[in-house]
Amino acid sequence: MSVNRCMSLFSRLQRHINSRACRITAGSCHVTPHQAGSAVCSRNVASNSSPPKAPDTSLFVPVSLKTDSSADGSVGAELTQPLEKDELLKVLNRFYKRKEMQKLAADHGLDARLFHQAFISFRKYALEVSTLPADLHIIFSDICCGGGHIDDIYPYFMRHAKQIFPMLDCMDDLRKISDLRVPANWYPEARAIQRKVIFHAGPTNSGKTYHAIQRYLAAKSGVYCGPLKLLAHEIFEKSNNAGVPCDLVTGEERTFVDLEGRAAGHVACTIEMCSVTTPYEVAVIDEIQMIRDPSRGWAWTRALLGLCAEEIHVCGEPAAIDFVRELMYTTGEEVEVHTYQRLTPFSVLDRAVESLDNLSPGDCIVCFSKNDIYSISRQIEARGLECAVIYGSLPPGTKLSQAKKFNDPDDPCKILVATDAIGMGLNLSIKRIIFNSLVKPNVNEKGEKQMETISTSQALQIAGRAGRFSSKFKEGEVTTMHRDDLPVLKEILSHSVDPIETAGLHPTAEQIEMFAYHLPDATLSNLVDIFVSLSQVDGMYFVCNIDDFKFLADMIQHIPLNLRSRYVFCTAPINKKQPFVCTSFLKFARQFSRDEPLTFDWVCRHVSWPLAQPKNIKDLAHLEAVHDVLDLYLWLSYRFMDMFPDTAMVREIQQELDDIIQQGVRNITRLIRATDPTITNSPKAQSSRHRQTSGNSGTADSNYLTGSRGQRGQRGSGEMMDSSLASRLVRDGLLTPDLLRQLQREWSKDQKQDFTNQRALDTEHHNNNNKGKRKKKKK
Repeated sequence: MSVNRCMSLFSRLQRHINSRACRITAGSCHVTPHQAGSAVCSRNVASNSSPPKAPDTSLFVPVSLKTDSSADGSVGAELTQPLEKDELLKVLNRFYKRKEMQKLAADHGLDARLFHQAFISFRKYALEVSTLPADLHIIFSDICCGGGHIDDIYPYFMRHAKQIFPMLDCMDDLRKISDLRVPANWYPEARAIQRKVIFHAGPTNSGKTYHAIQRYLAAKSGVYCGPLKLLAHEIFEKSNNAGVPCDLVTGEERTFVDLEGRAAGHVACTIEMCSVTTPYEVAVIDEIQMIRDPSRGWAWTRALLGLCAEEIHVCGEPAAIDFVRELMYTTGEEVEVHTYQRLTPFSVLDRAVESLDNLSPGDCIVCFSKNDIYSISRQIEARGLECAVIYGSLPPGTKLSQAKKFNDPDDPCKILVATDAIGMGLNLSIKRIIFNSLVKPNVNEKGEKQMETISTSQALQIAGRAGRFSSKFKEGEVTTMHRDDLPVLKEILSHSVDPIETAGLHPTAEQIEMFAYHLPDATLSNLVDIFVSLSQVDGMYFVCNIDDFKFLADMIQHIPLNLRSRYVFCTAPINKKQPFVCTSFLKFARQFSRDEPLTFDWVCRHVSWPLAQPKNIKDLAHLEAVHDVLDLYLWLSYRFMDMFPDTAMVREIQQELDDIIQQGVRNITRLIRATDPTITNSPKAQSSRHRQTSGNSGTADSNYLTGSRGQRGQRGSGEMMDSSLASRLVRDGLLTPDLLRQLQREWSKDQKQDFTNQRALDTEHHNNNNKGKRKKKKK
């Protein structure tokens, strides 16, 4: 090699090593200028009293690197010598086994899991790349020749590790972004004024919300924040009827009283839709106890801390008073408490209903599954009685229609069968609440579904619907369908409501965007997982469950969308248990990604509009799903107006669909008979059928349609037991249902044991016969 060639190589190598050394040794985070105010490296941030939260490294997904040739070409090989793959493999494995290297890597964020993954990737890269970078090639060559130490590989290994795990290089930045310990500081407009907080505390039917609304109507401007569309609609209508112009804002609807679209001074909205930048004189936050809800609690936290109003009127259970006081202490705002007593009394009866023959006008049977709704409504109408039906997945218009039918004194319908959806948002003239079961499916903070006995708060919310102040019944009654549930209900209602201790939080789009800046190759689901893993909250808060968000994020991950649009799509409120809704969500996202507007004609083709009247329960469930799909379209239309342009026409067909569903619900018993042709109108035949097993609301339809029988999570009606000796003993009080179930389990166990013993005897007999045959052959 010529002298000039050598000098040129050395010059290039020196420049290369200097630039690489700067990048390897710096180890600092790089923040774009617009992020400098919100996310800086930890060395520039004052240390916090609490230690940083250890990340869940199982969420760190390695980035795939290309094994293309190095830009240095073959400089390393020319300066030293080509590397033998076998020798290089031995060197790498020696490095991996060095405990000192593992400990040093752990100090820089590589725990055992990440160290192993990074080494596998580093080894693959070193062995498969056609030409290594010159500096790394020289290091390997020196070690193979005995001129270097095995530990010299460490800086290059860490450089590679930070390439496949980019979060390591800016972990301090990520911790700063996901620090949720002072959420009050997220709302500078609210902190710029001294707000007056008035807590209206009391049980259901105590007039607490009424007093807050009176102040709202008297103010020059105001916002009402409710948990349901029905409640927002009610305040919207009440305000305008009182001569106070009021707009309506929900996720799927915008209604302006001004014909030219100018905003009114008052607005009624669902709590997720409230503005935290618009100034108001009065704000009303309803059902504040939902601040601890595992999925939606963040919306109440945001409203309470962020609403920019001179007066904040908070309505809810007394169990939230101390917590709201503590929360407002962090903002320097005092809380004034007004307490209210129930306007009409309700009492727990000493006797269960036990039979549907004992129903009276004004009764409401509360179930926790559609399956029970269907079976009980069928049995009631088989007795010649009419009943109204209300459950969560019905459209708001259908719920109001059924409530109106039940409340109408001239309508022959005097019985209501409903889920706990009646607990909020509907004014019902109920005399007696009858709990068909005290067990319902719940989702905990971890997103796990479980069957649980209802809480005192839930029981009071439902029981409080009996004997409301404005109804014709001046006193309410509460009982159970089954005798052995009654003492349990009394015990539940005897307890005080558990005090609220924590409030929900949720990562914002801005926070996720800052995460994505540092982790550009991570999926949205993975970004949110890492955010929650690193997030720090103080003892007053928790991070809300994000499983539904992740479910949607994973569903559309393969669709090319920008991060903000992807985030918005994933916050859409859809029922993930409905396959048709999920399929529609996917098609909406795909059409959106092609930059093709979702027109009215496209939607009609997708949902096969026009739709016929339902012929059975399956048809009714599909119509409910289609209504949810149209809701999804309307929800997206207010976020992407140019891509979902036909809001008015879609709303029109949704109203027509609501009418079709209302008609189907009016004829629900006919639909049930069409679903199960074995059903007759005879009450005797009804009582001869076995008790249907209750499931959760998501699977109740399929359970009912297939007639499946599983372990009983909730009881069906007592009338569904057969007319056997066992049922007569239970009916006469000589045998309790619990004892009957125990006897059934023991009988089933004995049957299985007898079957097992019989099989064992048959096997032994068969083996003895075979032995005898073999002996005869030998003779």
